[in-house]
Amino acid sequence: MKQFDIPNFYRSSFIGAIKYHRKGSDPRKKDFAPTTLDFGPVRFHLARHFGFCYGVENAIEIAYSAIENNPNKRIFMLSQMIHNPTVNADLQDRGLSFIMDTYGNQLTDWSEIKADDIVIIPAFGTTLEVEALLKSKNIQTEKYNTTCPFVEKVWKMANRLGEQDYTIIIHGKYAHEETRATFSHSKAESHSVVLKDIEEAKVLGEIILNKRPLSDFKVFFGDRISDGFDPVLHLSKLGVINQTTMLASDTHEISEFFREVMAEKFGVQEIGSHFADTRDTLCYATNDNQQSTYELLNLEADLAIIVGGYNSSNTSHIKELCDTKFDSYFINGPDEIIDQNTIRHFNYERKEHLISQDFLEKKDVLEIVLTSGASCPDTVVEAVMDRILDFFPKARSKEKVLSQLRIL
Repeated sequence: MKQFDIPNFYRSSFIGAIKYHRKGSDPRKKDFAPTTLDFGPVRFHLARHFGFCYGVENAIEIAYSAIENNPNKRIFMLSQMIHNPTVNADLQDRGLSFIMDTYGNQLTDWSEIKADDIVIIPAFGTTLEVEALLKSKNIQTEKYNTTCPFVEKVWKMANRLGEQDYTIIIHGKYAHEETRATFSHSKAESHSVVLKDIEEAKVLGEIILNKRPLSDFKVFFGDRISDGFDPVLHLSKLGVINQTTMLASDTHEISEFFREVMAEKFGVQEIGSHFADTRDTLCYATNDNQQSTYELLNLEADLAIIVGGYNSSNTSHIKELCDTKFDSYFINGPDEIIDQNTIRHFNYERKEHLISQDFLEKKDVLEIVLTSGASCPDTVVEAVMDRILDFFPKARSKEKVLSQLRIL
């Protein structure tokens, strides 16, 4: 896989050594078991896969290259480059400006953007409408388009479904940049609707099976359907794609549900004519991180800490999985650990910060699960580890821990 040129301050020599060791011993990625780092009074169980993925590193490389190669030009990002505050803040400190926020609200008026400005398309991609607007301003985006190739893979699947006259169901969060972009590309190919979860899928299933009135279609999905969508005409052939950072198990459940719905409506023998086998359109990193999290759930631990940007979808799903087994805390960096007793963390569903006391249990050996999302720098994960180790003055050094793992 390509090696990207990203700033060294995002890389951790300590975590990098662990990842390099695991990759060397398991090049085919068959072992998703965590790495246990035994510091004596505290043990960290580090997920097999976490941190920057291919799409994120590609986006960062292009963004910093744009800064270096265009010292006399204004540089804009359509929205956050990736969902991580450390990365976005550093880019802003270097002079980059946002055109929109993460929810699509305008921060810089389009009238201020000129043809000789540099505009970077983020890893989530963008809508066809924004692409057309940029083109009308004669802004060349090809060189600075950081759209993740796995997002583009979803768009290609939408194209194939459209060519075969399938209506497209998108499993995703409608407000998320990636889903907004995918919906724009999808509805250009075929009639499309966005569903956030299995409960919404069940509502649509009941409409398809005439167990709900057709009027419920617009009540539930009116702001998330393509123009001219007629449920009578356009719910007879279905294909499912997804936002690449959703839980694989959720997408699979939704896909299997609609397979059963179409089999009930049209008969098992006719299923091939009414439901497309799209398989999974998750990116490899999302899959690896989620599989690594499932392995973490086999452990007995006192708590789990998940590090990442608070608007990061893939990080929120890792937290969701950890919640099934551990007392879990979603933080964006070491500053959220206020002291040995107090942690400030984030509730993604309610979009609010919480304060928890006595989050570190007082015991002879504390067991901590530690992981991060795909847009979180390894240096931030190491800083979180260091912040906790500060509370254990008798802990072994990181060099000693690496030597125990036979990495040094």
